[in-house]
Amino acid sequence: MSNPKTVVAALALVTGSAAAPVCAEMSAEELAKLAQNPVGNLISVPFQNNTNFNFGPLKGTQNILNIQPVVPVEVDKDWNIITRTILPLISQPALSEGDNRTNGVGDLQFTAFLSPANPGEWIWGVGPIIQAPTHNKGLGNDHWGLGPSFVVLHLDKGSPWVYGVLMNNLWSAGSGNGSPSYNNGLVQPFVNYNLPEGAYFTTAPIITIDWKASGSQQVTLPLGGGIGKIFHFGKLPVNTQISAYYNVARPDNAANWQLRAQVQLMFPK
Repeated sequence: MSNPKTVVAALALVTGSAAAPVCAEMSAEELAKLAQNPVGNLISVPFQNNTNFNFGPLKGTQNILNIQPVVPVEVDKDWNIITRTILPLISQPALSEGDNRTNGVGDLQFTAFLSPANPGEWIWGVGPIIQAPTHNKGLGNDHWGLGPSFVVLHLDKGSPWVYGVLMNNLWSAGSGNGSPSYNNGLVQPFVNYNLPEGAYFTTAPIITIDWKASGSQQVTLPLGGGIGKIFHFGKLPVNTQISAYYNVARPDNAANWQLRAQVQLMFPK
């Protein structure tokens, strides 16, 4: 049975009203820390835009807008399941002379973290990640994918620091209609330093590993960071963030720079 609080919070996506009483009780810094917790007990809708520069053999600009709704489900008083969905909208430059830019939907990823409902300073979540071939126009892989995902972080209400790491690995499964099989790992360490009034410094590079590639073609390793700030749209808290990353290690034809901008609508329970 659905948690009534979850249902009410979901209605806030339409009405914008359910979050108001809770948000009035939370400081901007508390809201920022809540937004920085990947398994936080809140409904949120992040829109994360990644602009990748010098991508492909023609050194074009690739743009990926990830729509990433997060919905917690209460199992009982001790456990929650935090569902995270990523649906990418991709604008890809031409990869050879005479081709045109390709725009469309990429492959959807869905993760369900089992996480303690009343954690201490150390918070964790574990569960499966699934990739579905929802792409069009050649912007993904025809194989389904399945694997494990894990997150752990440290969040102390008396400290300005929030830090941790998120990891997953996806193996292709089933028939892919001619698409190559894959074995892809992801490691995302994150460190946030929170300032008064909901501002913060952040770094959250997304390290990817193609286990089927060889040598220098395996790893993409970004370094960088940025800033974030909690704002309010009426009574609705909105987490905003901008950062930049340089890929110090990358496969051939991968982007060298990435500009990341995010707007996250928050509906705390």
